[in-house]
Amino acid sequence: MASKQFTLKATVSSDNPSAIMSVVEKFIGTTGTVSRKAEVIEIIAVLEGDSARELNRMLLSEMRRVEKKTRMRSEWSSGKTVESFFDYVPKGIHRLD
Repeated sequence: MASKQFTLKATVSSDNPSAIMSVVEKFIGTTGTVSRKAEVIEIIAVLEGDSARELNRMLLSEMRRVEKKTRMRSEWSSGKTVESFFDYVPKGIHRLD
């Protein structure tokens, strides 16, 4: 499968936000921004991968290696398609027209 470019918009909550911030910053590198607002971490980034599901799984797995009680709501958009997830669970695919 060819690698595609995805734009990630996500909110993350965790019992250890400081540790999660460093994991996310390492994962996204210079392709986006990570900000902490109250108890939530907001991520906006552009990443490349085979699928939104695989990128979502990779990011959440990395965060949960550091803190098991981490939750993520994410939207991965590519072209005119947006895929939504809550943790590892797909919540739908939307087409933008």
